[in-house]
Amino acid sequence: MSLTQADGLPLPSTWRPLRLQTLVLLRWLAVAGQTIGVLFVAFGLGFPVPLAACFGLIAASAALNIWLLLKFGVGHRPSSGFAATQVAFDLCQLGSLLALTGGLHNPFSILLLAPVAVSSTTLPRRATFAIALLAVIVASLLSIWHLPLPWTPGEQLVFNRIYVIGIWVSIICGVVFISAYTMRVAHDSRQIADALAATELALSHKEQLSALDGLAAAAAHELGTPLSTIALAAKEMRSDAEPGSDLANDVELIIEQAARCRQILAKLRNLGNDGGDPFAAVPLTDLLAEVMRPHEGRGKHLELLAEHTAGPPPVFDRSVGMLYGLGNLIENAADFARQAVQVEATWDHDAVSVTITDDGPGFAPELIARLGEPYLTSRPRDPQGPDANKPGGMGLGVFIAKTLLERTGGRLAFENIAAEGHARVRIVWPRSAVEAL
Repeated sequence: MSLTQADGLPLPSTWRPLRLQTLVLLRWLAVAGQTIGVLFVAFGLGFPVPLAACFGLIAASAALNIWLLLKFGVGHRPSSGFAATQVAFDLCQLGSLLALTGGLHNPFSILLLAPVAVSSTTLPRRATFAIALLAVIVASLLSIWHLPLPWTPGEQLVFNRIYVIGIWVSIICGVVFISAYTMRVAHDSRQIADALAATELALSHKEQLSALDGLAAAAAHELGTPLSTIALAAKEMRSDAEPGSDLANDVELIIEQAARCRQILAKLRNLGNDGGDPFAAVPLTDLLAEVMRPHEGRGKHLELLAEHTAGPPPVFDRSVGMLYGLGNLIENAADFARQAVQVEATWDHDAVSVTITDDGPGFAPELIARLGEPYLTSRPRDPQGPDANKPGGMGLGVFIAKTLLERTGGRLAFENIAAEGHARVRIVWPRSAVEAL
């Protein structure tokens, strides 16, 4: 299986499945209309109607509805094939009812167009063509074989053959027109809706990125002055502390961490300048080794794997967004891991994948679908682990990493690979997007 097939993030389909409740409701309307029509003809007009056979067909539709509701529930969204099968059943049931009550002589034969209209509006093109073909077959059979139209006993109602052929032609033309015109209009409407949704999503991401860049720049600006003050005070304390004492070691640690904070703030100031040096491109394995290096001295075993690959490693642009996004995910894995973190890189001619797995408590199951949203705590801390007494964060880390990596063309998937946790994050880039960075 290729990476593009295994990323767990399929591309959206242009067909949006209906709820089962909608199909069931339409069938109940048909059952009610057919029941009223048969009873009116039989008892209101007094015409002879094969009641047993007609109500048997109506009962079959009602039984199907009850079975579907009991088995799947009203919120179920059937597949396109299953939905097409239900529409085909409705068409055959209506054709059988018409065959018992006059065939195309029956003025209600125009209702053969209803299932075609439903399929052309809601089903994919192939299913719509199949339903349209079935409607043509049913109409053709009804023009040849049917019981007489219910009429006054003792009177014979005769239709000219040319008139029946005209009805058949009109139904065929209606099937072709509805299946072609309505399907095209519905397809254009779905395309417009998809385009609007994609535009709104892109604008939303752009607004989030703009707010994120502004927040980072403001934080870097505001934190710069107190950080410089801390560094200056620490250097003055170093001159007063006795060399080799615990106080001197603590002061050196403060100075070292202050310098690291300045480096982080410098990265935050440059978040909006992802272009960077056009020559700063490195192989994927070197890039991963670079972002893993700062977390190797934290008592956790970090392992980099590059297996099942095809050809040399792809070359990534060493952008701030890429470094910060990957580094944040690896840092999170190292924070919550009990003993080990595994980073695996794979690639083929179509896609590039990076998988980050830790042996920690994993993601909270109820939050996996929402991971990447701002202000969402993605994973609980291990109450028995070294992070038990640390305060929880604001839930922005995964959001920032996801947003930055998606801006590079990547797609992220989150999961737990074991019952006891073991979180896994997978990032997949199209090979063309990586090479174009």
